[in-house]
Amino acid sequence: LGSLLAELQDAGVDRVCFVGDVARPRFDPSALDAATMPLVPRFQAALAQGDNGALEVVRDIFREAGFAVIGVHELLPDLLAGPGVLSRAAPDEQMRRDAARGAQVLAALSALDIGQACVVGRAQVVGVEAIGGTDHMLATLPDVARSAQAILCKGPKRGQIREIDLPTIGPRTVQNACDAGLAGIVLDAAGVLLLERDTCVALANRHGLVLWVREEPAP
Repeated sequence: LGSLLAELQDAGVDRVCFVGDVARPRFDPSALDAATMPLVPRFQAALAQGDNGALEVVRDIFREAGFAVIGVHELLPDLLAGPGVLSRAAPDEQMRRDAARGAQVLAALSALDIGQACVVGRAQVVGVEAIGGTDHMLATLPDVARSAQAILCKGPKRGQIREIDLPTIGPRTVQNACDAGLAGIVLDAAGVLLLERDTCVALANRHGLVLWVREEPAP
């Protein structure tokens, strides 16, 4: 990374945008170059924190090297899911209650910095996103998620490092939710990236899934 920062500077780059997954690396000291070694203590500190804390360290390293860190939503605002029901199927009263419960769960998870999603069915929390991510959570749900017509709720944490890490769904998420027997996907209108929107909506309609971008009710 130290050499990469120098190469970007030499190339005249002054803005960077992070896209895609970030895996927590295992460090092999023999594989690190001299320009990267001074950053190792900061990496080690980052790995001991939650996702938000770790990504804050990454963002700060780039900023201190003179780069502006630009969020993908700033470059491509149309990727942010706008409020409304996107699917033909609409949320019923149970789903509205479960979505409100899911919003409470996500707010509580913010303090723990462990995930951006949960699954709720009939007011019961049947899944919480952790280090394995949304796909792993959906693949390991108990059978009650199907019988309870549970929903996937996804939204940003409080204090989210939005320049690097906005919650995101795409066709794979929609298909995985269908395969898990969920009744719907509820996104927080405050900031979730919706990739390949038309494909996601088509998949939801094909499976009778509700795809709802929910605005938090005014207090």
